[in-house]
Formats: sequence, structure tokens, C-alpha cells
Amino acid sequence: MIERSIVSRKKVEFQIQEFIKDSLKGVGLSHSKIQRTPLGEKIIVYASRPGLVIGGGGANIKKLTKQLKKKFGLENPQIEISEVENVNLVASIVAERIASALEKYGTMRFKGIGHKAMADVLASGAKGVEILISGKIPSARARTWRFYQGYIKKCGNAALTLVDTAYTIANLKSGIVGIKVSIMPPDVRLPDEIKFIEEQIEEVPPAEASNLNEEIKVITEADKPTEIEENKEEKEKSKKKKPTEKSNKSKSKEKQKKTVKKKTKK
Repeated sequence: MIERSIVSRKKVEFQIQEFIKDSLKGVGLSHSKIQRTPLGEKIIVYASRPGLVIGGGGANIKKLTKQLKKKFGLENPQIEISEVENVNLVASIVAERIASALEKYGTMRFKGIGHKAMADVLASGAKGVEILISGKIPSARARTWRFYQGYIKKCGNAALTLVDTAYTIANLKSGIVGIKVSIMPPDVRLPDEIKFIEEQIEEVPPAEASNLNEEIKVITEADKPTEIEENKEEKEKSKKKKPTEKSNKSKSKEKQKKTVKKKTKK
């Protein structure tokens, strides 16, 4: 039961995000978040042009809240708008700007539009960018144009989680043109990046070094044996030597006795 409730809740959140994305077009929408509070659902909308999201006298916000209440059954939805700090590092905003530029200037200036968007992204500090424009550009035959620069992951988990990717379309006279933008943000740490921490050796000033040398000398002098200890060691050594002298004397006496016995026998 718990799993089903979590899945159903996440499904509703996804539907709300898609509805907000479809209803707020041309406002530089980045993404939206849904937070559940005791007062009701709090929806945070991140956009590059918050004035267009609010509308004149808050008309757009009021309209959006009514639609959310009617379509998804939300009791008290509270919409909060926050501005995106760096517009050129959000793939959805860059793709939307390219689509609006193509609709405005046509297909003859698509190369300039692609190169300008790529230069703006790299100037903002991105590690890499890739822009794909596919459709009947500039001729009647459809093809794909690729603008890329820098370093960007194309496969693996890093390509799915670390790279910001967005898709959008531009409605032109020749037909629909698809736009895909992939941006590698500047603050991304890749799994293969390894940093070595260097040991920091503190340099001792000359005055402190002289004091340390004096302390070491005092300690070494304290460790040296005193005269009393040296005398004790000499006495112990002499005691150890005396028994050997006695043993030598006893051996010599035994030899003398043996020689005397041999003479008596003869």
C-alpha cells in the first residue's frame, strides 16, 4: 500500500510539472519543485523572466492556480517564483532561446544562432556544450547540424545524472525543427577526477630553531650517566672479573698437586 501511494503521488507531481511546462512557454522556465506543507502544496517555479510568469497584476498566477485546483484537485496551491541566477547554464532556457531566434530570423541564420548560443554557454564557465539542430535546414532535405565545444560526457551514469539536457521544437514555415541542448556544468565532479593532498611542512623560524637545539642539548646531557653511576658500573665489572682470577688460581693448584703425586709414584 505504501509503495502504491508513493508511486501515485510521484505520478501526480510529474503531471503537474509537465502541465506547468506546457502552460508557461516563452518565460525562460528552468524547472519546478513541489513541496507539501500543512497549509497545502507549495510549487516553486524557477524562471529567467519572472515578470512574465506573474503577469499584469498577478493575472497569470491566478489563472494557473485555478487550473491546478480544477485539474489536479489541489486544495490550496501556493505558487512561488524564483529567478535563475545564470541563464546560460540551464539547457532548457538555452534551447528555448534558440527556438525563438529561429522562429524570428528564419533558417538562413541558424549557424550564427548556434555559434552565439555555444559561445555564451562557454563564457559562463561550462565545461562543455553540444547543440543539435535537426530539420529542413537550410534546404528542403532534412539533416542534423551539430555545434559542440569543450568536454562533455556522452555515455554512462555521468551522462544521465551530471549533464543537463533539454529538448524543444521550433515551428517554421519549412516544418518543425528539433533542438537538443546538452551542457556540462562547471561545478561537476566526475568519478575519474582524483586529487592528491600534499603534506604541508611548517618552516621553523631561526629564533625558535635555536631554542629547540638548546632544549635538545639539555635533554642529551641529562641522559648522560653521572660519575657515581660510572663508578658503580666499574665496581660491578671488577666483581665479575674476580671469580675468574680465583678459578685460574685453583686450576694452577690442582696441576701442582698432580705433578707431586706423579713424583711420589716414581
